[in-house]
Amino acid sequence: MNKAEVKLSNRDYLAESKMRQHFAVVDEPLTVGGDDNAPTPVEYLLTALGSCVAITLRMYSQRKGWELGEISVNITQKSVQTENGVSQVFVEDISFEKEPTKEQKNRLKEIAGKCPVARIIKGENLIESNII
Repeated sequence: MNKAEVKLSNRDYLAESKMRQHFAVVDEPLTVGGDDNAPTPVEYLLTALGSCVAITLRMYSQRKGWELGEISVNITQKSVQTENGVSQVFVEDISFEKEPTKEQKNRLKEIAGKCPVARIIKGENLIESNII
């Protein structure tokens, strides 16, 4: 089970997060009332997705014996209008230091969508909120 503890300070939107023995700070930009002291929650989500994709691709390529070198994942999030309202689209631009073959690219694209964070984002998930 993964776990994070988040505390919002008395300073506008500055939040401190603890995950195991690690700490992170979250804030909002000046344009929405924050102090811009740290990435936004959405930027952390994009970071989680991009790093998960890169790690998953590294694990897969190592098992296959494919030497890809450095893996870069640039992610943008945009809103698009659909028949059912506004949907969020995550665009992943994935590149490799060493050029994979066309067949490898096809397989790597498929594997990228199977990283745990991508599966959480794409799936139907429940959030159980408790006021204690």
